Amino acid sequence: MDAPNLSALEYRLLVEQAPILIWRANRQAQCDYFNQRWLDFTGRAMKEELGDGWAKGVHADDLQRCLDIYLGAFGRREIFEMTYRLRRHDGQYRWIFDRGVPFQDDDGQFAGYIGSCHDITERVEAEQALAKAKENELRQLMGLLPICANCKKIRNQTGNWENLEHYIEAHSQAAFSHGICPDCMRELYPDLVEQGQEAGQPPRKAGQDGA
Repeated sequence: MDAPNLSALEYRLLVEQAPILIWRANRQAQCDYFNQRWLDFTGRAMKEELGDGWAKGVHADDLQRCLDIYLGAFGRREIFEMTYRLRRHDGQYRWIFDRGVPFQDDDGQFAGYIGSCHDITERVEAEQALAKAKENELRQLMGLLPICANCKKIRNQTGNWENLEHYIEAHSQAAFSHGICPDCMRELYPDLVEQGQEAGQPPRKAGQDGA
């Protein structure tokens, strides 16, 4: 099926009302266009964002890294992707995933870049919360654990007593193999020890002596 022929006005409406933030930069890496979604997001006028004006909305901790990626890609004329915090119209910083792609003019010559941006704040915050939870679990494993002196169960975060092996397997990448140490072997299976059974091997059941 052939693509529909759209008028210049229809293309403009699509770009302006697209559910993503869109920008364009010329050959000198100066931004010369932002769609309405971008302007609504930042709460700034087009003239304030043009050129390098958009960079004023980037978080100070992200700005240099952002510019290094942006200008470096321009020099190589390569597709680039970057994540940074951009100030929203209400003053809050939101995490933005920005992807820039070089484009050509009607003569096939490099004409600049077109970029699309998505607000990924919820995803970033979820990943950060998960990383923090894992860090807290690891810190607890590396610190003092409340353990029963008799049955060796551990009191978990909810206050319940949990099997030691289950707790460690659930909070780390450790796994357990089971054997019997020499002391327990002598205590539990003295007859086998006297018969020369090697320590650490499970006792044989009746009928497995090869008779």
